[in-house]
Amino acid sequence: MNLISTGFSMGSARVISSHKASTHFFLNFHKLIISKIPLNTLTFPFGFSSHRSLTTKQRRFGTNIKSLNKYDTDGNSSTTSFTWDDVSEFELNDHSTLQGFFDKVHLNNRNSDKQCEFMPFVIEDQIVGFVHHGFADHLKEFKDVFIFHKDNSQSDQVSNVTLHKNLTTPEGRTRAVADVIKCLGKELIPGIRNELYPVTPFHGAPALFAMERAAAPYFGIKAYGVHMNGYVERDGKKFLWVGKRSNLKPTYPGMLDHLAAGGLPHGTSCQENLIKECEEEAGIPPSISVKARPVGAVSCIDINGFRYKRDVLFCYDLKLPESFYPKNEDGEVDSFKLIPVSHVANIIRRTHFFKANCSLVIMDFFFRHGYIKPESFGYLKLLQSLRNGDCS
Repeated sequence: MNLISTGFSMGSARVISSHKASTHFFLNFHKLIISKIPLNTLTFPFGFSSHRSLTTKQRRFGTNIKSLNKYDTDGNSSTTSFTWDDVSEFELNDHSTLQGFFDKVHLNNRNSDKQCEFMPFVIEDQIVGFVHHGFADHLKEFKDVFIFHKDNSQSDQVSNVTLHKNLTTPEGRTRAVADVIKCLGKELIPGIRNELYPVTPFHGAPALFAMERAAAPYFGIKAYGVHMNGYVERDGKKFLWVGKRSNLKPTYPGMLDHLAAGGLPHGTSCQENLIKECEEEAGIPPSISVKARPVGAVSCIDINGFRYKRDVLFCYDLKLPESFYPKNEDGEVDSFKLIPVSHVANIIRRTHFFKANCSLVIMDFFFRHGYIKPESFGYLKLLQSLRNGDCS
């Protein structure tokens, strides 16, 4: 096994079964690859061999490039478990295209054709989110908080939703919306975390108010996060530290994750948040984490029922000393492994072990560090797809 272990015990975790991806774009893209270019002339990244047999476990965990697992980007999953030994099964470099990466992009960007089911959420003449017409029916009960405007035609179609004119301050809006979210309860908005996200039309703008993190996708609020790739260089090769989430986590229990990452709370800067997450999740002292380099952002738009997720993830790279070993401090990570970057690539392409949005950030790392090359068919399309959402 080429995994370099920290010595942490391996616990059981959750992963999910596979099903066929049937979206028009990705099937057509796959057909284009097969029909236009002979497989033996394709350029494969990471030094993949064209003649590798798959193990039983690889088949079990969804190696078919057409398959997608049954979980959503809010972290709901079935109960199939996997261990670090299962992860190591996918170290073998096998014959592949970029299709497995496109599948992960699709998992974070579903149902764009359903945007018409949502109305704009407008504050001070600025669109800050989007609300599903079905979810809006629940908000109409709170007439002292939400106001619904109809369009200028003779129809009863609602054009947008806003807050009551009496709610003029960020503090007042925050309290009023919080009361509504509390009344709606966990049946409509599960996973309440008592963590506030800023509501802004774009990053850096003054917050018009703050909203419970779990409710953000139900109002289509743009959510920001910081995600860090912690890596080590050893004998000219790069390795990524990968965390395995605790089985007790309410979202994505037991799945693979970055060394450190987290949503960006109200009133906290990206660097402040990253330093905090580094210390809590991996035991990285501020003297080291302050050296993390901001290297850009990825974004996605995912629609699932009433939820309209508009996420922007700020990406960071941190080169760590070879002598460093992470240690979780907040109980949210079960264990860590140091894995060669080329093997991480194969895990992402061939499995759904990683938390959904982590795949996007790690793929961005592959591009920037030359592990996905321009010679690979679909290079530019994949690069563009990492920013499907509005990066503002």
